[in-house]
Order: sequence, then C-alpha cells, then structure tokens
Amino acid sequence: MLVVRCKVCNKELTGHETQSKCCGCSNMTTVTGEVVTAVDLSKVIMVQAAEKKSKKQSLFSPQELQFQEERRKRKVRKLDFEIR
Repeated sequence: MLVVRCKVCNKELTGHETQSKCCGCSNMTTVTGEVVTAVDLSKVIMVQAAEKKSKKQSLFSPQELQFQEERRKRKVRKLDFEIR
C-alpha cells in the first residue's frame, strides 16, 4: 500500500489497486495503484512505500518446464499444396 502527502493541501492519499485517488488542489496529486502523478512532484512526500510482492512459485516441475522450452523451439512445417 502506497501513502503520499501533498504539500500544497496537506492531504494524505492512500493507493488502491484499481481506484485512483486525487487530492483536488491545484497540484492535482493522484495515486493509482503504485503510480503517483502530480503537476509538480517536488510538492509530494512519500509517507509509506509499497511492499514488494513476492514471486509466485512455479506449478510445473523442472521436467515439465524443460519439455515446454523444447516445444517452444520447434519449427513450423510448410506444406506445399497444388492449386487446381
């Protein structure tokens, strides 16, 4: 979760994954997920940074991943057809 404070209006905005939050002053500080925008970013303070999400563990075994990698490298055969 990302928390920023606008120095112009002194309002704290908390980030949400799908909603965008805006302070509404002349600086128009906006937080959408982990993205912060403003007219002048020097007037914005990061109060709390976002937590890093851990990587998902693979559901496939190493043998299955190896098979998929080999399969991806296969070539496409071109077939010649006689047009009548």
